[in-house]
Order: sequence, then structure tokens, then C-alpha cells
Amino acid sequence: QRRGVRPQGASPYQRLGQRMQDITGDRGVLKEVIRAGAGEIVPQDASVLVKYSGYLEYVDKPFDTNWYRRNPRLMKLGEEITLQGMEVGLLTMKKGESSRFLFTPSYAYGALGCPPLIPPNATVLFEMELLDFLDSAECDKFFVLTTEQQDTFPLQQVLKVANTEREFGNYLFRQKHFMDARKRYKRASLILCRRPSSGDEQCQIDAAKLLVFLNLSFTYLKLERPVRALTYGEKALEIDERNAKALFRCGQVSKSRFLCWVKKTSVQWHLKD
Repeated sequence: QRRGVRPQGASPYQRLGQRMQDITGDRGVLKEVIRAGAGEIVPQDASVLVKYSGYLEYVDKPFDTNWYRRNPRLMKLGEEITLQGMEVGLLTMKKGESSRFLFTPSYAYGALGCPPLIPPNATVLFEMELLDFLDSAECDKFFVLTTEQQDTFPLQQVLKVANTEREFGNYLFRQKHFMDARKRYKRASLILCRRPSSGDEQCQIDAAKLLVFLNLSFTYLKLERPVRALTYGEKALEIDERNAKALFRCGQVSKSRFLCWVKKTSVQWHLKD
């Protein structure tokens, strides 16, 4: 049934709702999985990368969508996603999942709607694809603690927090927010370098530090700070002297510094002329 055409009898959304799963117990949010995802379900307080489109009944064009953005924004549940039905739906999804949802007015825009786009008491349909999510709640709790309290955490929890910080940094790096990415990588580096350990624990910490040092080296290159980039490249080589990425980063730094020297020398010769 095409949106935009009003049939006799049950409406398209009413018929669609009959085959959908009730995920709230009051039929306020109904769900149909289009493509199954994998892994864990989105936890409370996570930050999500999601593509979505919202539709009114009988209207072909979405009233709200980010589907055509090349790089959707990372959004935190409970803060940046304010539509209750959308948050409820996301908390049932797995990475890679694509689903459609029907939200009744109490889980959408209420009795008043949102003029001029959303009429009063509107049931809306949302199609959502969960690209990825980061469990940021544990990081948020960890970093409000004192250093002494952080040092009492089990190693696996510290490694999880550091990895989440690094993943945040990777997301920011892809968005070309290099200063913000650097801050995330530095936080991960700080807690890993402070952790005293030996034996098998040290191997796990070194593996995590290697990834962070490589990220920092590349980020400082993007920030045009070759000395700092070389420092972290060398730190990575202290852990693994044959690491191809670390060797490549140090080579990139040398090339960058050489080009800067050529440029500076060229300017000086021009000034002399």
C-alpha cells in the first residue's frame, strides 16, 4: 500500500501493527526486524550511531531523517535522543540490525504533536539501522572517580574502559576532530601507563598501549606536530620493535620533518634574494 493513499477500513499502520512485536507491553512501541544484527543489545546510557527516517501515515516523504548523511553523529541515549519511542526501540537492537517501529502518540509527539510538521495525536513510523554503539556509561562512572579509586579496579575493567575511550577517539578521528580524538587517546594512555603489573597482565596492557600509541602518533601527524608523533611512534616500537605500523609512522614523521625543512629553507633563500 502506497503512503499518501487513504484506503477504506483499517489504515496501513493498523494493518502493519498487527504483525509487529509489542516491546513495551502496552502496544505503545511495536517492532518489526528487517535485518537481524549480531552481538549484544544496546545498553542503557550508550552512545549510538544510528541511521533513521520518521514517517507520518499516508505521507511518502520522511518528516525527519539522517539517512543520507555520510557520517551520522554519535548520540548519547537519554541526552541527545529525546524521542521516547526511539530510545525504547534502540534499547532492543543489536549492531548491524535494521528494524521498523510504530510509536503511538504517548511515545512520540503526544496529544499536541509538533506543529507544523507533526499533527496532534499522531502515530509515527520510524525505520532505523544501528551502525554501532559504544557503552559509555562505564567510562563516565570511571573517570569521575579519584585516581586511587580507579587503581582498585580489576584489570579487565580497566582494559574495557581504555578500549572504549580508544573507540571514541577513532570515531572522532574519522570525523576529522583531531584535537578531540587526541583527548580520548590520551585518557586511554593515562590509565594504561599508570597500571602496575607483571607477567601475563603486562602483555595485555602492552597490547592495549600499542594500539593507543599508534593512534596518538597518527593523530599528532594530522595536527602537524611531528615531534610528538615521533615520540609515540617510538613508544610503540619499544613495545614491538618490528611493528609495521609503528615503523611506517616514524617514516612518515621523518618525511614530514624533511618537507618542513625544505619549505623553511626555500623561504629563507627567497628572503636572501
